[in-house]
Amino acid sequence: MDRMIATAQFGQQDIARRLGINVTDLTCIGFLIEAQAAGEALGAGDLAGRARLTTGAVTGVLNRLEKAGYVRRVPDPADRRRVTVVMEESAQQRILTVYGPFYERLGALFATYGPDEVAVLADWFRQATELFRESLDEIRDGEPPSP
Repeated sequence: MDRMIATAQFGQQDIARRLGINVTDLTCIGFLIEAQAAGEALGAGDLAGRARLTTGAVTGVLNRLEKAGYVRRVPDPADRRRVTVVMEESAQQRILTVYGPFYERLGALFATYGPDEVAVLADWFRQATELFRESLDEIRDGEPPSP
C-alpha cells in the first residue's frame, strides 16, 4: 500500500510537470473535474475548502490555471461577490491526453473482475479514502511527534 501511495505521489508530480502546472494546481483541477462531473458549480471559496488552501492561495492557483488555459472565472448571477470556476473545454482534452492511457489500463484491469468484486473494490477505496481524511485531520490538528 505504501508503495502504491508513493508511486501515485511521484506520478502526480510527473503529470503536473507534463501539463505545465504544479501539483497543487493539478489537485485543484481534480476537484473541479469532480464537481463538474457531479453537476456542481464550484466557487473559489469552495475550492479553497476542498484543497485546504487559503482564499489567497486559491487566487494564485486560479490565476495560474487561467493563464495556462485550464479554467475561467464566471461571475455568479445569484451573488455578484462570488465567482464560479469553470473548466475550459480544451483543458479536458489536454488532461485526458496525459491521463487517458492510465484510465484505459485501469478499465482493462477492472474488466478482469466481476460486478460483485468491483463493488467490493469500490467500497474499499471509498472507505480507505475516508480513513485517510480522518487520519490526516488528526495529524494536522495534533502535536508534532517528540524527538
